[in-house]
Amino acid sequence: MSQIAKLALEDGTVYLGKSYGADGEVDGEVCFNTSMTGYQEILTDPSYRGQIVTMTYPEIGNYGVNEEDIESWQMHLAGFIVRQGSRRASNFRSEQRLSDYLRAAGIPAIEGIDTRALVRRLRTHGSMKGVLSTTDLDDASLVAKANASPGLVGRDLVREVLPAESRQWEEKVSSWTYLSPEDAAPAANSPHVVALDFGMKWNIPRHLRTLGARVTLLPGTAKASEILALQPDGVFLSNGPGDPEPLDYAIGTIRELIGKTPIFGICLGHQLLSLACGAKTFKMKFGHRGANQPVMNHETGLVEITSQNHGFAVDRDSLPADLEVTHDSLNDQTVEGVRHRSEPAFSVQYHPEASAGPHDSHYLFQNFLKMLA
Repeated sequence: MSQIAKLALEDGTVYLGKSYGADGEVDGEVCFNTSMTGYQEILTDPSYRGQIVTMTYPEIGNYGVNEEDIESWQMHLAGFIVRQGSRRASNFRSEQRLSDYLRAAGIPAIEGIDTRALVRRLRTHGSMKGVLSTTDLDDASLVAKANASPGLVGRDLVREVLPAESRQWEEKVSSWTYLSPEDAAPAANSPHVVALDFGMKWNIPRHLRTLGARVTLLPGTAKASEILALQPDGVFLSNGPGDPEPLDYAIGTIRELIGKTPIFGICLGHQLLSLACGAKTFKMKFGHRGANQPVMNHETGLVEITSQNHGFAVDRDSLPADLEVTHDSLNDQTVEGVRHRSEPAFSVQYHPEASAGPHDSHYLFQNFLKMLA
């Protein structure tokens, strides 16, 4: 018989289910992702540090997991919630069942709860702190622990997912990734991109490398002098977890780099570039997490279907005169992209390295390399 597991929210709601991962107890912010596939990429995305992720699609795990699709060196989320975990992995690329993958990594997970009811609650009341446990099954105790969880606001989670040291990146995108001939054309001059890693998904440097760039990864704590000493043709600002405003070291570094080298930022990198220019950010009610988010590109007039994962956003009303909005969310009109009016610097809130749309936003990498040329 499967082991009992419980999920408790800070508002006192408790869900009873079965364990689908490792034994244990974790706390974090409970959020949801609307993707139908891509659960392995979600599990290994460092941006989910400190969160318990709910998948809205009812059956998860049906195609198993494999080494080729991971986005970092380990899983980073606190816990995982599914309506039904598949017991059979049916795909010729599969190397392991999802449940075994979670257990081996020590990630607690729960299945068998009404994820529709949970997501409706989170949409109505906003993302909440929660506790997922297979060891403590007392409702009152779990709710008290959920309320005591530190949450995300004001915490520097980036330092928990930083790489230990710098390195050269050589891997290119998977042979399973289709790129149009224009998007796949390598840059002629092999520009040197220094990527600041705040918890970066590996598919980002894969894209840069595929397009011909020489890529050096540096921890996000690197100083401007260290970055410029490498003589980069451009600097990339990566995604990462949590609240951007406590990251004073990164904001100060980016402020020093503006005007000295071209800059491209994604997700947290977008927020940090905006903060460095004088804007502010705010915590969203329940965030954007999924592979089906529509974004309007104001330059082309086209709608891009994008992959997203963020719980904070740039405050439109706080944008300085130096920044102009290039992309907007069609779901809630939040800022999805900005560009500096006088310096070569731009950023987007969504993830063009992912495969939503299926590849509507890959042009951004090409635009960045054209900027370097």
